[in-house]
Amino acid sequence: MAKNKMKLIKTLACLSFFIIIIICSLIFEKADKVIWLILFSLVYLSAGYDVLYKAGRNVLRGKVFDENFLMAIASLGAFILGEYTEACAVMIFYQIGECFQSYAVGKSRKSIANLMDIRPDVARVIRDGKEENVDPDEVMIGDLITVRAGDKIPLDGVVVEGSCTLNTSALTGESKPLDVKKGDEVLSGCLCIDGVLTVEVKKEFYDSTVSKILDMVENASTKKARVENFISVFAKYYTPLVVISALLLAIIPSLITANWQLWTVRALTFLVVSCPCALVISVPLGFFGGIGGAGNKGVLIKGANYVEQISKANVFVLDKTGTLTKGEFSVVGVYPESKREQILKYACVCERHSNHPIAKSISSVYKTDKEERYEIEEIAGKGVVARGNGEEILCGNKVLLETFGVDTAQEEKHVEKWQTAVYIAINGKFLGVITLADTMRNEAREVIVNLKKQGAKVYMLTGDNEEVAREVANKLDITDYKYGLLPQDKMIELEQILQNKKEKDVVCFVGDGINDAPVLMRADVGISMGGIGSDSAIEASDAVLMHDSLDGIIKARKICKKTMRIVRQNIVFALAIKFSALILSVFGLGGMWYAVFADVGVSVLAILNSMRTLNVKKI
Repeated sequence: MAKNKMKLIKTLACLSFFIIIIICSLIFEKADKVIWLILFSLVYLSAGYDVLYKAGRNVLRGKVFDENFLMAIASLGAFILGEYTEACAVMIFYQIGECFQSYAVGKSRKSIANLMDIRPDVARVIRDGKEENVDPDEVMIGDLITVRAGDKIPLDGVVVEGSCTLNTSALTGESKPLDVKKGDEVLSGCLCIDGVLTVEVKKEFYDSTVSKILDMVENASTKKARVENFISVFAKYYTPLVVISALLLAIIPSLITANWQLWTVRALTFLVVSCPCALVISVPLGFFGGIGGAGNKGVLIKGANYVEQISKANVFVLDKTGTLTKGEFSVVGVYPESKREQILKYACVCERHSNHPIAKSISSVYKTDKEERYEIEEIAGKGVVARGNGEEILCGNKVLLETFGVDTAQEEKHVEKWQTAVYIAINGKFLGVITLADTMRNEAREVIVNLKKQGAKVYMLTGDNEEVAREVANKLDITDYKYGLLPQDKMIELEQILQNKKEKDVVCFVGDGINDAPVLMRADVGISMGGIGSDSAIEASDAVLMHDSLDGIIKARKICKKTMRIVRQNIVFALAIKFSALILSVFGLGGMWYAVFADVGVSVLAILNSMRTLNVKKI
């Protein structure tokens, strides 16, 4: 940005000097023409020396027909013909357009850079008992690193000592802090809020989460959409064609009329007008802005080709666990309800120190600061027995209670087949049952309804049993679903959907990115959610929902559709103005000044239109 600012200052200085020279030339008409030649030459070279240098360098490298070549030939030709003001104007206004373009690209890049401000600057590695500050690239697998409050975790690893609270929002968009302790895995890019950790490195920097995400974002622009490829091919043939046309325009009419200066000026004007800047710049900028705008909404899209695919997606195949549901258990019922507090209290006595997902779900419902003193015995595959204060508490599945001779039949009616049940007994007598189920994502139904309203077809594929699948499908109003599927079975089902799709249909698979990698890769476009920490999520999918929310699909579609609409507007607008201006320049309707404003004006308007892709506040 600083470099662009200096370039703009230099260009504006040249413009100011240019205006002063024009005014002086009008006042002192009788002054020696050599003086004006020298003064205009200074302005011309100051404003356009880099364009002339790039044009000459590219010609030597065999890259003749580019915008630098067109501008150099047109302006030099005008200068040779004595059209000093026109030659200077071409360079100055072209450079102003370039500055505007750089600003637009910089703003697009900044939207992604702010989102992805997760690259660690340094790693504190422990060697020979001492800490050394080194580049993360120099840290090896197995090295121990220290992470303090305010540090970004530089590499993926496992905590071997200490505990702290992490801010993971840069990776997942999740605002809730994450507490980690010894034995927990930590990901590069997370920010340590408090505490000190000693982490054993499990991946080198090039293979770490933060590196893969940054690489994905930085390489997004290399994957072109079909419309971008069209522009590249168009420019490849268009530029030589207009150069040859300008040459013919200068020679053939001049041979007939003998008015070489008139037709040479028209040919040079033709060249300036023909510069394809508006297309070559605004179309990629539109896609880059769309990718940046999506990034600001927590959706990382790997390339312009996927922007195009997502905009067209009309068949959505969704995984269940971790996608339509959170993949987390939550308490849905406590029976009998009259004993709810007592049941939860005894369940927490047994489960409060356990890391099991079911135990955590129960503990989260019943909060108490009172530390009960019980001796805990875990029985693998069955549950927990807690003894203390003259009580024996059983907390586990039906098999546990039956082992101790406790009958659970009286509350079986409350347990649905799609639910998980935890039974509680005190001193050999049945107390009650807690039912749990995988939590449905709050936004899931709204997203499904939204997709259907837009005419999309929705499928659900899951490895769960029939009862669970039916319950979720009914709640979300999904009529097409398959259950009991292994990863290879999901691939077979997806192949069937791809085989039966219509010619213009685009199939999008949405999964958690862990065991769905093959299906994510096989779909026309794969979107992973909630799996930002897994290699498969980053590598297999074409887009990642960092906020772990399904409504990212709707946001991504809106942004991608808006981006494609703006890109098409730029193409139609630029081509229409260009061809109209080319025809006018052939007949001499507009001189070099007109050509400059036609070229720069079209470019600026197209770039301004492209920058609208960054405006996603209302999406």
